[in-house]
Amino acid sequence: MTVQGSENTSRRGRRSSTMGGMPLNDMPWWRWRSNVRSALHMLSDPVFQRDVWLAGVEGYGDVTDAVYRLVEDTWLDNWSAEKYVGTIFRDSQEAALVDTAVLRVLRIMHQVGPDAPVAAYLDHHGWPEAVRAARDAHVRMAASDGDDPDAPPRSLEVLRIMTHAA
Repeated sequence: MTVQGSENTSRRGRRSSTMGGMPLNDMPWWRWRSNVRSALHMLSDPVFQRDVWLAGVEGYGDVTDAVYRLVEDTWLDNWSAEKYVGTIFRDSQEAALVDTAVLRVLRIMHQVGPDAPVAAYLDHHGWPEAVRAARDAHVRMAASDGDDPDAPPRSLEVLRIMTHAA
């Protein structure tokens, strides 16, 4: 089934190839979803963290930037993702996975400090658990959107273009 949009629709944009033609921006607060997904993607990929964050590659921010994208608009540092089911998150399972990831990452951030070097996060004894939680949430959200969860994370410039293009 293909979803046809009218000329006046607010749902223009790139269509997912694996969701029956449903637009990727079918969630009411899809820009917030895009930021959460971007953060979880980076937080869930140890190879990316080593090759980009530890190496200081420009264009992807750092751990603190990812955490900020995760909680900046959503306030997931103050309340449950369940509040956003139907607007940012598709269902309660997605929300629960995001909540788990947020709590694990924030616990580490509070212990090492928001201005700590990347290595302080990656060397923290709880980091592997935070990475697993972020991976679980990332995989679920990517699959729900018809995206490949194993594709490399996009740069912040690509994220900016995607969230301002529609």
